Amino acid sequence: MTLEQAELSRLLDILGNRNRRRIIELLREKPCFVTEISERLTISPKAVIDHLQMLEDARILGFRNDARRRKYYYLEHDISIQVHLDAQSHDLIPVILSGEQRLLISLQKLRQMIHERDELARKLEEKELEIDHQISEVLHDGKRSGCGEETMLVSVALAHGAKNTIEIRELTDLPLRTIESTLRQLAEEGIVCRKGTSFELRGTYAK
Repeated sequence: MTLEQAELSRLLDILGNRNRRRIIELLREKPCFVTEISERLTISPKAVIDHLQMLEDARILGFRNDARRRKYYYLEHDISIQVHLDAQSHDLIPVILSGEQRLLISLQKLRQMIHERDELARKLEEKELEIDHQISEVLHDGKRSGCGEETMLVSVALAHGAKNTIEIRELTDLPLRTIESTLRQLAEEGIVCRKGTSFELRGTYAK
């Protein structure tokens, strides 16, 4: 909506205070009374009352009394400010958004996030297919070079990031003794190097 410059300046001054913005965010969740706001935001009750009075005067907040005559404050007119750059004058133009406009922007942001999630999922699926294809290539090349099944299973486990015999066993279900002898063989062939209790593919073979 369009506001006069004086009204716009007043709202910008009101919302320029961090604690007043925090109060608005809290009241977006539910109506609250002064003590509750003070405790939730760790602001003194006197400061809360001052902020609430200013927001009430600006017709941003309203209040109702409960059975114990406590004032419950709520958002009477939700408000948000976005700043846009004017293409011709290059001035920053504040735009006051209604609750409906804020909802629409939130929905558009949600749609964009879901689209990005779906795109990441698609790329992940493509990468999984590439990995499956590469594993097939590895097994084929290993078979042609005369490597046994245990050797290939341990090598693929190392390529998956396994660092020790326990992790390799979790991926291959091979006995520890078989894994240890296979790692020694791969180390002798220059395919694997040992660093303490960890093993990894040598740089020539690893990406």
